[in-house]
Amino acid sequence: MNPIELSFEFFPPKTQEGVEKLRATRAQLVPLKPKFVSVTFGAGGSTQQGTLDTVLDIAKDGIEAAPHLSCIGSSKESLRAILNRYRESGIRHIVALRGDLPSGMGEVGELRYASELVSFIRNETGDWFRIEVAAYPEYHPQSRSPRQDMENFARKVKAGANSAITQYFFNADAYFRFVDDVRKLGVDVPIVPGIMPITNFSQLTRFSEMCGAEIPRWVARRLESFGDDREAIRAFGLDVVTDLCRRLVDAGVPGLHFYTLNAATASKAICERLGL
Repeated sequence: MNPIELSFEFFPPKTQEGVEKLRATRAQLVPLKPKFVSVTFGAGGSTQQGTLDTVLDIAKDGIEAAPHLSCIGSSKESLRAILNRYRESGIRHIVALRGDLPSGMGEVGELRYASELVSFIRNETGDWFRIEVAAYPEYHPQSRSPRQDMENFARKVKAGANSAITQYFFNADAYFRFVDDVRKLGVDVPIVPGIMPITNFSQLTRFSEMCGAEIPRWVARRLESFGDDREAIRAFGLDVVTDLCRRLVDAGVPGLHFYTLNAATASKAICERLGL
């Protein structure tokens, strides 16, 4: 079996305490030898400086760090400036996203779609950056149809993306079908499953409603039944997500990308159970 490449997603801390917590989290995950870690970006570029600071702090430890870059609400000039700062800092990996418009913000920006952002990055910087894009096995919540969503994804890849990371999901068949379907559209890049450890049911419900990820009814009912018993939620969540990952690994996925929420325990436990 080919070794599975691991990667982890963090968000930029807003306080010094958060910075220290993230450093402690990274220290626990580094022994798993991640291929890279990614750092998210606030809506409309609201954490742009925080993203850069976090990426540079991570890169200082010799870990490959990939900042998220979103085009919604950004001008070409501001995107060009960000790309130049990353290049000057030796960053060579980017997660290119359309992004969400923050509430109350009317300006979309000069680039409307992730495919346009990927083209822009390639035109500005050539092959300097490895570019990741997002994939949606259960389809983007704003897409008009599954077919349209898959065509949009293919457009991003053909614009110059090297690989893709999926939105998290709990139904492995949705991922397998999505990969089969986009392969028929000529997409041949690696499509890495995004994995969300289950540690907090109310938070997971909120995230899933926003991003269109389905929590299977049997999982939701079991989690509901635990009420405020955090340990029971974590133990059950660990079983569910480990089983999902085992099925994906057995099927030969190119990697696993963990949405850590800046905590190490659950992601580390899943990887250890899988022997990764």
